[in-house]
Amino acid sequence: MCWNLRDGLRDCLVAAAPYGGPIGQRSPSSRPQLEIYSASGNSLASFPWKSGPVVQLGWTVNDELLCIQEDGTVLIYDLFGSFKRHFSMGQEVVQSQVLEAKVFHSPYGTGVAIVTGSSRFTLATNIDDLKLRRLPEVPGLQGAPSCWAVLTQDRQTKVLLANGADLFILDNTSCTAVVRHTHTHTRTHTHAHTRTHTHTHTHTHSHTQQPSVVLMWDRLLLVAGVCNDIIQFPVEEQCVCVGELDGVRVVSSSRQELLQEVPLVCQEIFKIASMAPGALLLEAHREYEKCSQKADEYLREIKEQSMLGEAVRQCVEAAGHEYDIQTQKTLLRAASFGKCFLTDFSPDSFVATCRELRVLNAVREAGVGLPLTHSQFKQMTVQVLIDRLVYRQFYPLAIEICRYLKTPDYQGVSRVLKHWASCKVQQKDLSDEAIARAVCLKVGDSAGVSYSHIAAKAYECGRTELAIKLLDYEARSGEQVPLLLKMKRSQLALSKAVESGDTDLVYTVVTYLKNEMNRGDFFMTLRNQPVALSLYRQFCKLQEQDTLKDLYNQDDDHQELANYYVTASYREKRLESRLSVLQSAVDEYNKAKNEFAAKATEDEMRLLRFQRKLDDEKGAGLLGLSLQATMEALLALGLHKQAEQLYRDFRVPDKRYWWLKLKSLAEKEEWEELEKFSKSKKSPIGYLPFVEVCMKRHNKHEAKKYVSKVPPEQKVKAHLGPGGCGRCGDREAERGRDGAVLARCSASDRLLIDKLNRARATATKK
Repeated sequence: MCWNLRDGLRDCLVAAAPYGGPIGQRSPSSRPQLEIYSASGNSLASFPWKSGPVVQLGWTVNDELLCIQEDGTVLIYDLFGSFKRHFSMGQEVVQSQVLEAKVFHSPYGTGVAIVTGSSRFTLATNIDDLKLRRLPEVPGLQGAPSCWAVLTQDRQTKVLLANGADLFILDNTSCTAVVRHTHTHTRTHTHAHTRTHTHTHTHTHSHTQQPSVVLMWDRLLLVAGVCNDIIQFPVEEQCVCVGELDGVRVVSSSRQELLQEVPLVCQEIFKIASMAPGALLLEAHREYEKCSQKADEYLREIKEQSMLGEAVRQCVEAAGHEYDIQTQKTLLRAASFGKCFLTDFSPDSFVATCRELRVLNAVREAGVGLPLTHSQFKQMTVQVLIDRLVYRQFYPLAIEICRYLKTPDYQGVSRVLKHWASCKVQQKDLSDEAIARAVCLKVGDSAGVSYSHIAAKAYECGRTELAIKLLDYEARSGEQVPLLLKMKRSQLALSKAVESGDTDLVYTVVTYLKNEMNRGDFFMTLRNQPVALSLYRQFCKLQEQDTLKDLYNQDDDHQELANYYVTASYREKRLESRLSVLQSAVDEYNKAKNEFAAKATEDEMRLLRFQRKLDDEKGAGLLGLSLQATMEALLALGLHKQAEQLYRDFRVPDKRYWWLKLKSLAEKEEWEELEKFSKSKKSPIGYLPFVEVCMKRHNKHEAKKYVSKVPPEQKVKAHLGPGGCGRCGDREAERGRDGAVLARCSASDRLLIDKLNRARATATKK
């Protein structure tokens, strides 16, 4: 052991975690210290104990130290002595006090069991989901029992206890007395007369073929099995036993040893005069190294039994169980020697064992202090081993093991780097710039490592500026922005969202800012981000019209504000309200110096008043129609004077007005009015339209009235075009004017062109 304990372990509270786990110790002096060591005795933490009296220490499955006090309070510390949290084993314990306590592991997690001064047991099977269970009373029990243990079987947690010569089992609902002969589970052990009465530790070991119990007294360690024999080991100093998967760790102030039943394969290879295949292969290799022909004799003997493959397997398996590196090498060299004579040997198990032993030998070094056996390593898995190395901050070793074992990055190197970076940002002696640079240099673009996660750790430690520097390395904007918002860096969050080009992300930030800021600050923030402002305006146009108005007012954007009023006017039901809103639009257009828009809006207001007047007088139903639709409706109703008034007041182009009136009179077949209209003044649209509307109504008689007024270049079209007057076009073609007509015909006048070509051909023949 690397530690140097002045008074050894005597009278100390000591707890060691399984799987080569850490050791916690509390000294009994007037100024007690709580100390945490690695399994090899390297100091991990040491601090004065200033809380209440401690009854028991124990470790969780995550290597966190539990300190159970007399008042039932359980304090939890991490591997390096940092306080994590606390909980209580019940209010009634405060009065009766805790006499004894045990920490145990179950399928539910880490549990705590206590017995109080009132001789009652209380259990918590999972301290991470605390549910206290008070067990039934034990008949005749006064104070603490002689000895007791917590058993987990079939997902049920029970307490096995001895009160003098009586043995009881406690569960949730009952206390059951059992036979006085000592047994655990269903495996009965023979009574062993030890002639001593002050045992302190009892451990059951049943991993292999010989179930046994290990007992510890002040100066004696005893192993009792199913036979009548016992094994005694004298002990020179105070020791602590730690139950393991495949043995018992025995820790003293000077050394640590593993008490383990020798695995069967090792017995077969190393026992005296063994003729097992593995033993013969080991001997053959030794003779081979001596250049002795006996090597061939041993090999022949193995081959004659067809056991060479089994011999190699035994040597490989035995190497995994051995702690001594030279013995490992000897066995593996023998296996390598033997497999050279096999034609169908699969090297997978040999290679895997070599790799695993290299890892185990590395973590067994005193500087690391994880004395794992091969069986424990296989049970633990590589991932858990990496977690434990990372938790102890052995980052370079963890990375080397991940690379050596070819662990996928997301389970290996990336996970180690992520944890390293999270610890790096907590180093108070380094500047923000130095830490950010170191993290970037080490992490780079490693897959599976999120800079936003590292930045979040920095922020939790109160290093906001460092978090922002780290976020600059984060390539995913979706990861940057939420943390920036959490850190109240709204301007930067909005900038990052805009840079990402993700409109959904921009909307997310804008919505957050709107809820967090007052209205004025919110608008000022958006003014500095034109893209965000534009997107928010689009949103407001669909969802929040009133907010849109406030935005335009904030920016003194008179043009857009006027446009807003125009759009808003259409939502008003009452004419007075609509006119009021339109007047606001006129005022804003004038401020924007948009004379055309202001005049157009004023015209709209005049039209609305005109429409309302006619609606009231004639019931015309004109309100809300456009100018052209209003004139069409008036003409359809025969209100020609009113249509004429709109034509003059709104300076409707002559061509448009004539077309409207022409179509209206033709549709109503008011031919006399149409003729009067054609003679009112020279038609700005010509007279061909008059011919066409008449023919559309199949009225050739009326159409002929206007043919004479059609200019020469349009006469053929008037006669032969769609709805034309008929054969009169032939005479026009005969006069040779068809060339000019054809020149003026577009490709769409296909029927007319065909008629002209036929007429031209007829004229040529004549």
